[in-house]
Amino acid sequence: MYTSFFGLNEKPFSITPDPRYLYMSERHSEALAHLVYGITESGGFIQLTGEVGTGKTTLIRSLLQQLPENTEVALILNPQLSCIEFLIAIIEDLRIGRPSRTANVKSLITVLNHYLLKNHSKGRRTVLIVDEAQNLTVDVLEQIRLLTNLETARQKLLQITLIGQPELRKLLNRDDMRQLAQRITARYHLEPLSREETSAYIEHRLNVAGATGSIFTASAREEVFRHSDGVPRIINVVSDRALLGAYTQDQPEVSPALVRLAAEEVYDTGKHKGKWWRIAAAAIAIVAVALGLVWTGIRIASVPTLEAVPTAGDAIAEIDVSKPGTIISPNPAEPANGGSESENIRQPLDEVLQRHGGAATSTDAAFDTLFRLWGVEHLQNPSNACDQAEMHNLYCLYQRGSLSQVQSLNRPVILSLRDNSGSPHHVVLQSMGDDRGTIAIGNNTFPVSLGDVGDHWFGEYLLLWRPQIGEQTSFYPGMRDPRVTWLRESLAVIQGRPIAPMNSDHYDQDLEARVKDYQKSRRLDVDGLVGQQTQIAINSDLGTSGIPKLVTVN
Repeated sequence: MYTSFFGLNEKPFSITPDPRYLYMSERHSEALAHLVYGITESGGFIQLTGEVGTGKTTLIRSLLQQLPENTEVALILNPQLSCIEFLIAIIEDLRIGRPSRTANVKSLITVLNHYLLKNHSKGRRTVLIVDEAQNLTVDVLEQIRLLTNLETARQKLLQITLIGQPELRKLLNRDDMRQLAQRITARYHLEPLSREETSAYIEHRLNVAGATGSIFTASAREEVFRHSDGVPRIINVVSDRALLGAYTQDQPEVSPALVRLAAEEVYDTGKHKGKWWRIAAAAIAIVAVALGLVWTGIRIASVPTLEAVPTAGDAIAEIDVSKPGTIISPNPAEPANGGSESENIRQPLDEVLQRHGGAATSTDAAFDTLFRLWGVEHLQNPSNACDQAEMHNLYCLYQRGSLSQVQSLNRPVILSLRDNSGSPHHVVLQSMGDDRGTIAIGNNTFPVSLGDVGDHWFGEYLLLWRPQIGEQTSFYPGMRDPRVTWLRESLAVIQGRPIAPMNSDHYDQDLEARVKDYQKSRRLDVDGLVGQQTQIAINSDLGTSGIPKLVTVN
């Protein structure tokens, strides 16, 4: 969502273990050296431990990319298995075969030993890597010890690397584990990053993602370290939230204040303690039910619960609520749409939402207004509103984003707002300018401060749009379709120069480059995929008639 805003090719702080993003601190370099040692040297165990989120799994992924060609690896990621299940998992991962679930330990060891001897005779090494090894039972650990007895007169046939949390060290230090512990030839404990390494880590991941400049200020990187204690996974989660927060506020740099707000969301602490999670989760639940998000083509990101640290792709940002705003409410004696500001009564948006709530701010009422702006009738039933829209060649687009993104799409939208008591309200944003807009509640319209809207909005919006090509479809590089000529002609008009050959139905590299240029100029995701958002922007720039737009207000 925020990648194109910051000129990035992808999200830099995903917590998936991508080896491209591995930052080789001194600690990580030493740890990787220990793992490589376990692969290239024969005999014994290698033990690698580290706190949750310190990068152990990412190290494994990097190790797998550096394996010698003559190496076979069995990687066990979920070791909560019985002895027989564990041996079967090894045999299946080495592609030896698919043992019967009724096999016994003796027969499985025989199959494995035969395979190891065959590999050894061919000059090949066999490696067993067990992640999350602190979850191994005592019986399975004993079975692993017995696997080291598979050997020739000169060397072990199986090199074993155990990777786990600090509890693994405690487990192996038990008196009844001493026989296994004595066979460990190398131990390494992975520590969190230092202050300087945390700063370099953030810059490294941004650069891998395509950043051309510094997005986090030096003091912001310092703030990330203060809140994460140098644990890479927490660095990722906090940094991702901070980037999303900067994006929703149209800030080109991440400041320490944004990092603090992001950390409060992650840890559920501070002045927003409990508020962000509670309101965001409720908002998604209400939108999912009220807006009937079983509609084809609409996908809503999952919202993390209080019991789990959220992933990088699950963020919901809250605008700074420390800036109170006001709304201009119509004087009861005047028409709802009439009168000057001097004739209207100023009152907080929260009071307006609570005063005009209920049926007037229901999902049905919001759809009534949105359909009316498109000149079509809405039959009240929120579960099939988008099905109704398709009968008029209209399609729903549900997104989370910023007000600047809404403005760039230039269509009236349903906003999901919440008042200070946590009650939901669905209103239509009909017009907007730099700092003001107009919302519709029932049959009334209200001039509103966009800053005030941001304080009650968590980024969810829904709009209707009508494809110029007559049906909803997406364009992607490499495709051939007669409708590709519409895309060529449209971009040629908008950008002021042709895309040769203009009559081609092939989405070739030249067209892809022009699409990405256009997406970048409109702050859309720069992916070359011409989906709903890109087509909506194209329709707006072409000035297509018969489309309700967000009329600019001063």
